[in-house]
Amino acid sequence: MRILISALAALTVAACASTPPPPPPPPPGTGAQAVLRDWRGIVTATDRDRYARRDAAWRLALEQARRQTGSGDLDSVGDLIDPGAVRGGVTPPVGDYRCRTVKLGSQGGEAGLGYVVYGWFACRIEQTPRGLKFSKLTGSQRPSGLLFPETDRQMVMLGSMALSTEPPANSYGQRPDRDLIAVLERIGPERWRLVLPWPQYESNLDLIELVPA
Repeated sequence: MRILISALAALTVAACASTPPPPPPPPPGTGAQAVLRDWRGIVTATDRDRYARRDAAWRLALEQARRQTGSGDLDSVGDLIDPGAVRGGVTPPVGDYRCRTVKLGSQGGEAGLGYVVYGWFACRIEQTPRGLKFSKLTGSQRPSGLLFPETDRQMVMLGSMALSTEPPANSYGQRPDRDLIAVLERIGPERWRLVLPWPQYESNLDLIELVPA
């Protein structure tokens, strides 16, 4: 009996020794719900500067919008042009949105329009393997980009601009003349805005209003 018990014990030890350990867990940031890398490790020097000077963009653009003639009904946009109208809970739900762009200020100084209020277009927030993505689907200027979590009141978007009949822009850092940085903020129960400081074209501050379609 002792010989049998000893043999069984030896077999058990041998089996344990030959069994490989379980595989390690996957590293964080993989899979469909991956957490985006910190945008500060990706952003270009030009867009880092735009982001740092966004308060100056607000001041100049609003001053020009109030002083110079413009196009559209600026009074109708309400809190959209109020820098302090930011609320918590910024993360938007996935889905289709109505969106409109309001351009404030003029890169042409006194010779340009102080503001332009555009009509409504189609936009979308979608979940991708790299995180939430914003896309403007219609119109002659169609920005798109990934939304990076920052705080409860702010997400940062790094993206690029497609113009006219070009295909959707899906790259960042490859065409400096199309790169953009934006800040997503919630300004109402079902109302968000993207703030684009110092855009490439026309204005000194672009605002894209988003409401669920």
